[in-house]
Formats: sequence, structure tokens, C-alpha cells
Amino acid sequence: MGASEENGALFPIFVLTIMALPLVPYTLVKILSAFSKKAMTIHCRCSVCSRSGKYRKSIFKRISNFSTCSNLTLMLLWIVMGVLIYYIKQTSHEVKVFEPFSILGLEPGASDSDIKKAYRRLSIQYHPDKNPDPEAHDYFVEYISKAYQALTDPVSRENFEKYGHPDGRQGLQMGIALPSFLLNIDGVSGGILLLGIVGVCILLPLVLAVIYLSRSAKYTGNYVMHQTLSAYYYFMKPSLAPSKVLDVFIKAAEFMEIPVRRSDGEPLQKLFVLVRSELNLDLKNIRQEQTKFWKQHPAFVKAELLIQAQLTRESEALTPALLRDFRRMLELSPRLLEELMKMALIPRTAQGHGWLRPAIGVVELSQNIIQAVPLSARKVAGGSSEGVAPFLQLPHFSEAMVKKIARKKVRMLQDLCDMTLENRVELLTQVAGLSHTESNDVEIVLEMMPSLTVDITCETEGEEGIQEGDIVIMRVWITLERGSGLVAALPHAPYYPFHKEENFWLLLADSVSNDVWVSQKVSFMDEAVAITAASKAIQELKEGSGASLKETNAAVREAVERVKSGSRLVMGKFQAPAEGIYNLTAFCLCDSWIGCDKKTNLKIKILKRSRAGTRTGPLSEEGAVTEDGIEEEEQEEEDEYDDYESEYSEDEEDGKDSKRNGVVPGAGAAAVGSDDE
Repeated sequence: MGASEENGALFPIFVLTIMALPLVPYTLVKILSAFSKKAMTIHCRCSVCSRSGKYRKSIFKRISNFSTCSNLTLMLLWIVMGVLIYYIKQTSHEVKVFEPFSILGLEPGASDSDIKKAYRRLSIQYHPDKNPDPEAHDYFVEYISKAYQALTDPVSRENFEKYGHPDGRQGLQMGIALPSFLLNIDGVSGGILLLGIVGVCILLPLVLAVIYLSRSAKYTGNYVMHQTLSAYYYFMKPSLAPSKVLDVFIKAAEFMEIPVRRSDGEPLQKLFVLVRSELNLDLKNIRQEQTKFWKQHPAFVKAELLIQAQLTRESEALTPALLRDFRRMLELSPRLLEELMKMALIPRTAQGHGWLRPAIGVVELSQNIIQAVPLSARKVAGGSSEGVAPFLQLPHFSEAMVKKIARKKVRMLQDLCDMTLENRVELLTQVAGLSHTESNDVEIVLEMMPSLTVDITCETEGEEGIQEGDIVIMRVWITLERGSGLVAALPHAPYYPFHKEENFWLLLADSVSNDVWVSQKVSFMDEAVAITAASKAIQELKEGSGASLKETNAAVREAVERVKSGSRLVMGKFQAPAEGIYNLTAFCLCDSWIGCDKKTNLKIKILKRSRAGTRTGPLSEEGAVTEDGIEEEEQEEEDEYDDYESEYSEDEEDGKDSKRNGVVPGAGAAAVGSDDE
């Protein structure tokens, strides 16, 4: 029973060890991630963003950010660990070595008469007949009697002198660090022990496995439901304007899981009146259109109205319950839009190409949601192919102000950026009617907006020119600059209630045939990751071309310096198509800012095959030529369109567009891309 008590005393230590093994490293990871997030949180400092509360540093905000379920659970576990440590410290006792001479109060080597005298003296003090105290009885039996026997019995004394214990050599003792009541296998305690073993060893792993398998079967690696991906793939079409992309976007299964309550009916009706102009309803048959809209699935109706509440900045009209659903939808939106983008870029044609127009539509929808700008603001107006949408993302701007500054020949956002500081302040204060404080907010946002430069080359390894069937390597350097001098930054998005990092999509596409040849997501937030990726890509490229070690190291150092100065390297491969001249466009699209996209035209000449075999490697400069000065011609053609939906072909024309291959043998005319500049 003594051994059982010793094992039971070790149970708190066992529990403390089991808790500390996962808790300590998890806490360190949380702390390191918190520090890294603070380091990369470079946000807009205009007054509108400050009032939004996203970046507020007040005590209440810090407490609310800390008071998440995971943080509270973590803190509770550390409190339990502290209590266990205190309990162990208070109850722990040092294991005493059995010393019979010390127990009897004698010096080592005492005579037998001295031993008997000491035993009689202690018996008068601790013997049960003399002292009824139970503790005195236990001490007499466990210590005094054993010590006397060890020193008077010849065998016990010999064992003590040889092995240090009256019972002789002691074997290794093992036990289970469990409370003593669980180690009593008689009656109820035995059943509790059995249930504990079965629960911990069998049921707990089984439950965790079932939860993991059910979740993994329902969600993808990006925490998007498989049902959502199936719906996006099914409803995606080759030609979709942003307004029609929205119809596909709200088909997400995550939105279907948001409950539609009876109490939501009246608030949604009021919201419908506020956003009705953005729902693309036919005004000639407005009653029929409204009836048709409300006959949709209630979850689709609610999702579309809540997204429109974000686009039109009408979230203040929502009830507390709808506001929770609204925030949940906005929290899911970036993740779902990224998957929708992948569904647009997934290989659909025989050549393995994705679709350009829906991809552009997805990015534009993302821009409008993050900046809370209506889709109708992209309609061509006032000689601007991008509409008033880029201006509406600026603080304190309205459509009336845009019309005022348009009279001063400032019709595009780039016109405003190209002005000198003095002229811009004069325009904003005297023409647009902004105060100096509001004008300063506009300057802050303009300094945060990214300006992109795209340098693209396509080559085949070790060959001059590109022939049919060659594996072409695309190499693109994307350089980002801001007036503030920052590279990694969070966008100005005061109406989007969550932190949102800038992401860019590079698309090498044929605008005429609607084909995306190469696509890749690009981020400027993590410089270390970009340096590693660029170094590895350049090293593999140089080693594959047979360059020397010195040349390879020099190229890697140059790439690292370019990354540190604000550039990112994008590599891609595609197989050269049939003979002809292909007018391609490299689109660099930002998912957070409106009007910051960049287009670079690229002409690729594919020669008839005269060599045997196919190679893998980069294209020569003779095969790919970047064309400048074509954007003005494209702008003149785009200005002829007056209808917003004319930016893309209608759904009935999908078959016609897909038949165009964009090949112009012997010609060098550039293909007209999207409206993004």
C-alpha cells in the first residue's frame, strides 16, 4: 500500500508533464506568430481607417483581440499548470534513506545493549499501548520496529551492511502515477480504471479520427468546402462580367450554411430597397423582376443582399443578427474568391488553358468588395474607361466630386497621381471642396497605392527562336513601388472589417481567344520567402543552361538584391503552340486596389519545327518581344463602349469567342486586353 501511495503522489507530476509537452511549444508558437503579425502590420494611417477601428490600439481593443476562445483556453491551461506546480511544491517530501541507527538515535557501530536501551525508550514513547495516536503507531511499526530488527537480527544486519536494506538486495520497482483510489481494482474503482483506460486509449483516438476524417471529407486544404468548389466549377462560364461573377460567388456552400431567420425578412426587404439599383433588374418589368428575385433560394437572396450592402456601404442599416452574418460573409470572401479564381484558371481547353474574362471578373469583384465600391461604378463614363470606381476608394470622395474634378481634365486616377503636390492640393481643396485635413488623407492613401512594373521574357533553353512544341520558360520580374517607400503593406480598406493582405495575380493570356496560358499568385508581404524562391529558381535555371558556378552565384546575388529592392520573380512554363505570331498580354492584377493593375503586351513568334524532339528551357529574346505604346490605341478602342456589360461578351457568344485562336500569321498587331491599365 505504501508503494501505491507513492505512485499516487506522483500523479500530479504525471499530469503536469502531459500538459506541458504540447502546451509549452504551442504557447511559444503563438507568441512568435503574434510578434511577426505586429511586425508586418503596416496599414493606412488616414483618419477614415483610424475611425474604422480595425487598427485601434486601445486597451479595450487589445483585450477583445486577446479574448478569443483559443487564448482563453490557453490561459486557463496555464492557470491549471500553476496550481499543479504549487500543489506539488506543497505536498512533495524528500525520500528518506533507511538509516536504522539514525532512527533509534544512535551513532553507527553502537553496541547491542545501547540498541536495546534505545528501543525500550522509544517504545515507551511510540508503542500503541503507551500512545494511542495513529501516527505514533505507524511510526513505531514502519520505522522503530524495522530499525531494531535490522540491528538485532544477524541476517537483517548483514543485509543492511552489504546492501543498505534489511531485506537484502532491492529490485527495480515500477508503478503507475495514478491516484490510489484508481489502483484499488476491487469494486467500483476497478471499473473506473477500466473505463479510463478504454476512454483514453481507444475512444479518444477514435473520436479524434472521426472528427478529422469528417472535416477533411467536407473541406479542402484551403478550408473551403468541396461542395463549394463543385458549384463554382459547374457555374463558371468562359465569359462573365463582375456582376455575373457575383451570381456564381454567392453559390458557396458556406453561405448556404448561414441561417435564414424569420426575423430577417423585414430588414432584408428594407435592404433590398436600398441596393435595388445594383441588382441589374429590368426597370421595364420591375414587378416581375422583383418577384423573380425573391423566388430564389432564401440563402442566395440573403447572400446577395449582404454582399450588396458591403458594395454600397449600407451595412449600418443591418440588424445585429444580420450584422453578424454580414461579417461572417466578409471574413470568408477572400478565401472563396481565391478558389473561384482557381476555377476560372483551371485548364478547360485542349491546350490546357484557363479563361481570362471570368478571371478578370473575379479579381474586379474582389477589388470592389475590399474597397466597398458598387460594381456599377466601373461603368465607362466621362471619357474614363475605368469609370469612377478608382476615385471612390479614396477617402471623402463621392461621385459628385469626381464630376467636379473631371471638368479640370482629371478623368482617371492616374491623372490625379501625376499632378504635383501643390496642384493636387489646390484641386482637392478649391475644386472638390475638401478640407486640408481631408486632402491630407487623400495624399496618405495615394502614397500607399502600389505602382507596378512588369518585365517579362520568354525563352527556350540553348536555342534561338521558338519552334512548335518547344517548352517555353516565362520569366517575369514584377517591381512594386509606393510613394511611402514601403513594399509590404496593408491596403486602405476602411469598410472591410478585417485585415487584408495585398495579393497579385500574374496572367499571361491571349485576350482575343480568352485563353490564359500561365497564371500565378504573387505576394509582396514575405521578403524571406521571395528571396528563397528567387534564388532557387535562378540557380536551377543557370545550372540547366550550363553556366559556371561563378556565373550562377552572381546571378543569384543579383536576384536577391532585386527582391530586396521590391521585386518578385515569377517563373512559368508552357508548350509553344502552332506556327504563327501570337499577341499576348501579361496582366498583373491586384485583388485589393482598384485601378492599380498593369498590362504589358508581348508578341511571340512561333516558327515551324525544323528540329527533332522537344526541350525544356527558356525562350530567346528573338521569339518574344515586349511591345510598348499600344495601350493608347487600346484606350481609344475601349472608349467607344458605353455599356458596362460590353466589357465582356455575352454568355451566348462564348462559343464564338472560344473558336478564336488569336493567331495572325505574318502580322504583328497587338491584341486588345481588358480595361485594366
